[in-house]
Amino acid sequence: MLFGDLQVALASVAATRSRLAKVDALADVLGRLSADEIVPAVGLLTAAPRQGRLGVGWRTLAARGGTHADSMTLSVADVDAAFSRLIEISGGGSAAARVAVLDDLAARATADEWGLLVRIMTGELRTGALEGVLLDAVARAGGRDGTLVRRAAMLSGDLGETAAVALTGTAEQLASVGLVVGRGVQPMLASTAASVADALAIAGPASVEYKLDGARVQVHRRGDDVRVFTRTLADVTHRVPEIVEAVRALPVADVILDGETLSLDDDGAPRPFQDTMARFGAETARAIALRPWFFDVLHVDGRDMIDEPLAVRRAELDRIAPELRIPSIVTEDPLEAEEFSRGALRAGHEGVMVKGVDAPYTAGRRGKSWLKVKPVHTFDLVVLGVEGGSGRRAGWLSNLHLGARDPEGTFGEPGGFVMVGKTFKGLTDELLRWQTAHFTERGIGAIPGGIRVAPDTVVEIAIDGVQRSTRYPGGVALRFARVKAYRPDKPANEADTIDTLRDLLRGADVMPEEG
Repeated sequence: MLFGDLQVALASVAATRSRLAKVDALADVLGRLSADEIVPAVGLLTAAPRQGRLGVGWRTLAARGGTHADSMTLSVADVDAAFSRLIEISGGGSAAARVAVLDDLAARATADEWGLLVRIMTGELRTGALEGVLLDAVARAGGRDGTLVRRAAMLSGDLGETAAVALTGTAEQLASVGLVVGRGVQPMLASTAASVADALAIAGPASVEYKLDGARVQVHRRGDDVRVFTRTLADVTHRVPEIVEAVRALPVADVILDGETLSLDDDGAPRPFQDTMARFGAETARAIALRPWFFDVLHVDGRDMIDEPLAVRRAELDRIAPELRIPSIVTEDPLEAEEFSRGALRAGHEGVMVKGVDAPYTAGRRGKSWLKVKPVHTFDLVVLGVEGGSGRRAGWLSNLHLGARDPEGTFGEPGGFVMVGKTFKGLTDELLRWQTAHFTERGIGAIPGGIRVAPDTVVEIAIDGVQRSTRYPGGVALRFARVKAYRPDKPANEADTIDTLRDLLRGADVMPEEG
């Protein structure tokens, strides 16, 4: 298939707000792929090449914007092969060799195709809403049940492979896709609630658990082989030997555990989130030790448990890992739950999670059966641009432009982000140095006083509330926003949505917007 066919399909998707029309456009192109084109094509459609990060910067790509082909001749296989060459090049002369690959790719692509390739390689292609539409398109093109396709994608953690099975395999093969010990599965996600009482009113009888300011981990063990994945399913086994040792000591042969890890100080209190993430960025163990805390079990010794209610999964977790259980109680009493929440805060944690004990584990989904309750409003937003600093911050990139996810394209491009505020507060000198280096590499254009950046960096922002806004298209602006921490463990398509922020407007004071 021609790469241009993908470009035309994505242009059709961007040009309409009709979900049915989007599905039709994608189903048409998926149905015309050969078997060996499916996985690379799905990677290109979702701006997630099967090769992973290509390490190509905006400046290098912008310099390739010269003469392009007049007609479409570039195939999906051509693009896939070029991307493979880019990640294979190393050693002396590698920079020149990579430029040569890009020059050839740019010359063979039409101007529209090159524009799409640049957006894929820089991560600017906004496909936050596209994966759900693409799954429906896979079901349509393959004549498969949509629920079955979505479940297979969640459990396999691989959209491309799921599409390949759905389009070329049998219905039985698609239905047989399930948990595999050693292969990461998309984690279940939580919604928010304003108070413990509100959360209990939604969840009913619930497990109320400490909400740790740690990093999500999913741990798989088969025999003595242990693998540790982040929430984005990156394998960090070699960086967390203490977690590997802890899980090897459990009285099981095969298990998949879901939990968090964080580092503790000498008094047993949690260290800042940045200390935990520093360990994830290390190739070898450091002096700061990580301690695992598990809150769920998805598989034990040949038995998948994701469809079991939480009450059953809790009991199994108590049996196999009582010393590694996250502190929790089961209650439907708001007073008891509130007292437990205060204890979590006194221990230095963020708040609590409230989880309905009758609910199954819905991999990859954010629903109302898991609710997080924190006393300070914090939201995961995406950095859209950065302005240069002044005064003592001169020479650094300082003021962040913050965006919320707009999955339906209500205020702009479907799957894109809508700006909700700016902040330069909460930034230490260390963070300023880091973000200056990081965003300089992620630059994709200019804004007044700074640069526009690829929307793929998530930052956790604490706010005092929101207010109505005429300045921002989403109609909402952050109040007293400050940086709590960057979240390299979270992908941009899991950032909080504009609707979540707009929900806070109910009962919010109408105040002048901050400058």
